[in-house]
Amino acid sequence: MRWRNIFEIQLPIRSYVYKNGFWWSTETVCSFFGIMFASMVRESLASMAWIINYNKQLLCEAMATIEVLRYIPSDRQLLAASSRTMTVINLDEFRVTRAAFLPEVCPLTVLPDPYYEPWEYTASRLPQLLECGSLRSTVEALPVLCTEPYVVLAYMAHAYIWGGDEPKEVLPPQICGPFLRVCAQVEIPPVLTCAAANLWNFSCSGNDFSRLDDLQALISFAGTETESWFLTGGVAIEATGAKVVQPLQKALQAVETRDYMVIIRGLEALKLCIDDMTALLMRMYERCDPMTFCHRIRPFYAGSKNMATAGLPRGVFYDVGDGKGEWKKFQGGSNGQSSLIQFFDLVLGIEHNDPAKPKREIFHMEARDCMPGPHRRFLQHVSKTGSIRELALSGVPASDEQRRLKAAYLAATDALSNFRTKHIQIVTRLITLPSKKAPKGLKGVGTARTAILPFLKQARDTTAAAGQCQ
Repeated sequence: MRWRNIFEIQLPIRSYVYKNGFWWSTETVCSFFGIMFASMVRESLASMAWIINYNKQLLCEAMATIEVLRYIPSDRQLLAASSRTMTVINLDEFRVTRAAFLPEVCPLTVLPDPYYEPWEYTASRLPQLLECGSLRSTVEALPVLCTEPYVVLAYMAHAYIWGGDEPKEVLPPQICGPFLRVCAQVEIPPVLTCAAANLWNFSCSGNDFSRLDDLQALISFAGTETESWFLTGGVAIEATGAKVVQPLQKALQAVETRDYMVIIRGLEALKLCIDDMTALLMRMYERCDPMTFCHRIRPFYAGSKNMATAGLPRGVFYDVGDGKGEWKKFQGGSNGQSSLIQFFDLVLGIEHNDPAKPKREIFHMEARDCMPGPHRRFLQHVSKTGSIRELALSGVPASDEQRRLKAAYLAATDALSNFRTKHIQIVTRLITLPSKKAPKGLKGVGTARTAILPFLKQARDTTAAAGQCQ
């Protein structure tokens, strides 16, 4: 009966280690039996064949042991898993903070160096300068400064381009040179993006960025409550999503070890988080006037790509001085550039790549190009991790944990689909209906120049379809 005693000692250790997903660490089986434990047990079973034939009682015990050993990985799997899990993800490397993709503290309300005062003064007076028609002449009279902050220059650039009866297709050196340099530093195209409008453009009267009533936009085009409420609504949504970034990271890592409870907890937290984000999204109705938003605010957030009907057939010429420069075309700022929402898509395995509609996938990839470089690399890293969707939906659930995993996954995808449905309703009220009276070239399209409702509906439908069994 020594055989039996050996496995009475070893198997509880293996069971404990496997449950917690760390059986390859130095504190578990590897330190007690060595890295070759799995191979040794298999070889021992083979060498004990004569005992098995001799003792039928022992045969039953050995077969039970073999059934347990089916869940013990091979040496190759053991070593591969060890190399994967020993890699600790440093979120600081991707500029992912405790507030997720928002900064950990409020952005500066003003730049401390008086060197930037001409920009600060101009940016703070954008609504008045646009109202009286003197924005362009003010910009052209600015000194050419050699460094800058991205948000200030992005807003000034778009105010200059769109702040008249007709758009300006040449961005002057006073803005262009510093703008190109700062964009190279933050790894963002020289255009007003979601990062400029939301992530780095707010102040908070408290410490909780998810409290919408405590937020205020730092820079705006119209100086209205509508614009500030719209921009800070995005900030509050991003901040609300911050609490699930690390749990979802753990869930993705747990796919390799089949630690169902870690994944389930991550998905359940995601579902509740998206519900909270949806509630914030619906607060847009409170202080956003549709006509003000559509006609006074939204045009300034347009990009330069596919803007021929709006007056920019060649895009924008970025004039760096001395007759040098380059024509460029970029999509404008949009919520599609949210790293948080694309992170949720990756976690849930939602792919916006319908072969029948290739432009949809192109838009999502271009939107990612408009994210800050570290955030973009974070999403690239996440895209290479395990598939929660495949684990949740492949085959018929054989255990309570597998059934709970599938239910948690479906609930999370339903929540994200509902979030996108509510977003469609917001867009219909703030853009689609008011834009029927919009100037030529702006009807029915987003600031990124997509046919906005068909695009949003396709994204929503793709999300809902992700919950269907493979």
